[in-house]
Amino acid sequence: MALKIIDSCISCGACEAACPVNAISQGENYYQIDPDKCVECVGHFDSPQCADVCPTESCVK
Repeated sequence: MALKIIDSCISCGACEAACPVNAISQGENYYQIDPDKCVECVGHFDSPQCADVCPTESCVK
């Protein structure tokens, strides 16, 4: 199941740079995660990197 970015996102871009599969892009109002690409960092890291670097805890399951 893919993570999602909620509307508390401040569009800082930290999550986009941290994503190992390029599943995150700037949306109309804030960043968004492509659910077809998101692998929750399985096989890359021990935890989802977008959630780890997000200063507003906007990357959620």
